[in-house]
Amino acid sequence: MPALSTNQLTQIAHTITPQIYQSYMREVTAELSDFVQSGIAVADSRVSENIDSGGLLVNMPFWNDLDGVDETLDDGVTPLTTGRIEASNDIAAVLYRGRGWQVNELAAVTSGDDPLGALMARIGAWWTRREQAVLISTLKGLFAEDGTLYDTHFLDGSDENISPELVLSTKQLLGDSSWKVNQMAIHSQTYTQLQKQNLIEYIPNARGEIVIPTYLNYRLTIDDGIPFDKTTGVFTSYMFGAGSLGRNSGNPSKLTLFELDRDAARGNDYVYTRRAITMHPYGCRWTDAERESGKVTPTNTDLENPKNWQLVYEPKNVSLLAFQHKIDGFDIVSYNKRTNNQTKKPVPKNKEVI
Repeated sequence: MPALSTNQLTQIAHTITPQIYQSYMREVTAELSDFVQSGIAVADSRVSENIDSGGLLVNMPFWNDLDGVDETLDDGVTPLTTGRIEASNDIAAVLYRGRGWQVNELAAVTSGDDPLGALMARIGAWWTRREQAVLISTLKGLFAEDGTLYDTHFLDGSDENISPELVLSTKQLLGDSSWKVNQMAIHSQTYTQLQKQNLIEYIPNARGEIVIPTYLNYRLTIDDGIPFDKTTGVFTSYMFGAGSLGRNSGNPSKLTLFELDRDAARGNDYVYTRRAITMHPYGCRWTDAERESGKVTPTNTDLENPKNWQLVYEPKNVSLLAFQHKIDGFDIVSYNKRTNNQTKKPVPKNKEVI
């Protein structure tokens, strides 16, 4: 499908319905998301139907694995014992999120461009980045020192540089289920160090372009939201298996997903978007135990709280891993100095600094 011009996007903005918007968001965010394209984040129509019906939680019952051992048959005197198959329940939190933007018509006049069309073209990418922020907050909660995956799925290599040995040792935490792991999420500093070591290989995307980076055959997602201790220089990197995340969105009947407004007196056009989504780690139940006060739906801070997560699958069936590491030659002092200078606001001329 050819890219739409900004004028076409502006025309669409004035005729779009919530159903069309929901379909658009599902397609665009899925296309842009590394986690969706790699098969790690998968959709479940049953979960989307639950979101459509409203509510704050989605129940996902599942059957536990069978236990016990086989028994030796005899001449019929001793009967076989029987076990039971038991059900448990995974729970996902529905995240209700929204964002509004405004465009002044004078911006179009002075720029000679179409700011509303430019805005529409960027909404999908913006929501994709926010989904990724939700995921990183979730991972922080799961792998916190008292998090539900810390003891079984986390490797502390905080005194080691990242290396193939450290990555493969982390993979081995899943034992004979480690074959499911196929992707890593790393900080850009980690990625650059691996590039310097000439350890990055590239594979084609769906269009045949050789642009997807891999390390040890693990597809890489690079995100500076990945945890990084600016005091010690210790990084946390993550590993994922296919289908380890549930990514779903819905269209609750009472939620207005997309709407336009206009303040004629000021010449401002407003675009409002809202979403009802889940980004859930399968096998880790949302407990809703400790939440920010005054918030109806979980915030990213809530997702980072380890008290809100509980492991309910067998550990080997949760294909999420994390490990800490350092980077050889990384100068933490110079990095902090550089980033602090980048975030400083310039002092206006002729203004005294107190």
